[in-house]
Amino acid sequence: MEIKVLGAAGEVGRSAFQVNCDGTNFLLDYGVMFGKPRGAPPTYPLHVKPRDIDSVIITHAHLDHSGCVPSLFVSGNCNVYGTAPTFDLSKLLIQDMIKIEKNSHSFGVPEIDNMMAKSKIIGFKEKITRGNASFELRSSGHVIGGSTVLVESKNKKLFYTGDINLRGSRLLPPADLDIGEMDMVITESTYSQENQMPRKESEKGLIDFANEVIDRKGTLFIPSFSVERSQEVASVLINSGFNHKIIMDGMALKVNEVLLKYPEYLRNPEIFKDVIEKVVSVRDHNERKRALSEPCVVISPAGMLVGGNAVYYLQELSFNDKNGIALVSYQGEGTPGKKLLDTGKVQTRGKDLNVKAEVKQFQFSGHADRDSLFEMIKNLKGNPKIMTVHGDDESCTRFAEEIHERFGFEAHAAKLDEKITL
Repeated sequence: MEIKVLGAAGEVGRSAFQVNCDGTNFLLDYGVMFGKPRGAPPTYPLHVKPRDIDSVIITHAHLDHSGCVPSLFVSGNCNVYGTAPTFDLSKLLIQDMIKIEKNSHSFGVPEIDNMMAKSKIIGFKEKITRGNASFELRSSGHVIGGSTVLVESKNKKLFYTGDINLRGSRLLPPADLDIGEMDMVITESTYSQENQMPRKESEKGLIDFANEVIDRKGTLFIPSFSVERSQEVASVLINSGFNHKIIMDGMALKVNEVLLKYPEYLRNPEIFKDVIEKVVSVRDHNERKRALSEPCVVISPAGMLVGGNAVYYLQELSFNDKNGIALVSYQGEGTPGKKLLDTGKVQTRGKDLNVKAEVKQFQFSGHADRDSLFEMIKNLKGNPKIMTVHGDDESCTRFAEEIHERFGFEAHAAKLDEKITL
């Protein structure tokens, strides 16, 4: 078994790994990395020839894992495997990416259609055999339908975490780590150097902030990722007994439909259905304006305030000190959300203006944090080699060093274009 690193080496983005199993080639993820500074061209993984790939496996729908898969279908014809929710959400997110970025990509709607035509829906623990190799998906706890991947060939076993959440969330059960002995583990390192605020603490802080803003007759704006973060925030508020109006806007509404379509992937589908029934859906500009006529909570993409209906709400709500803004998503460098956090300013009509609304940040990450990642490594069976990916260079390097120091496993931070042979 030979593993080639095509992306996510010392970086968060463009996850992609080619696994050659005695001539059978699997491609684990093929994502994009968005340009820095904002507006710069996106970066793709290292190129692979589509004819050399037997099967593409998408761990989950986030664009840094799925966004470049259509590029394989400009001329290629391989099969693509993933769970049903992963395909529904991948199509939704990739179409939106192309719509927003227009001519930035080497592929378009026809290639997305070709990708979907070659999609093969599989469930967790469903073993797929190709040549002398096999693979199966396991629940990752990260997003609906999100998975880790187990690859086996000639008694060699590889475990790829993709993005993983050992504790799950209000919406999802925790990751399935009943994987047996492995020879190689490729693990994400996103939060390997920090612990997240305990989830109950984050939830209480958000609930208290929402009540404070409503009590002073203000509106709380929660810009949030459309895939699951928006739904989780709504669940936190409604399940706490918060009985004021909560509106939801933008792509989050389409994502709601996907989650309701696949109740078998949810931790408690009945509770989630009840939450969505209580949320007020806003679908056009007139409804948007009417919604803001009374104190309420607004949940709307984009999570980093980059485009989407979030821009409208930001302009409407930022300059009144009765209002609040709760940031519950990761804020990337160079984004308006990061700027708001660091400077307290937003750009309006080309000018930077001070925000009067109260701004607070709450941690609701879908990734395993430092303690969780070490818990996962501690419980690995056998004596696997470990490769750290999907974190900045320092996080990947330090995480690998610590794994070796604590557990004695052979570990290293991935390098772009390197090959590892088992």
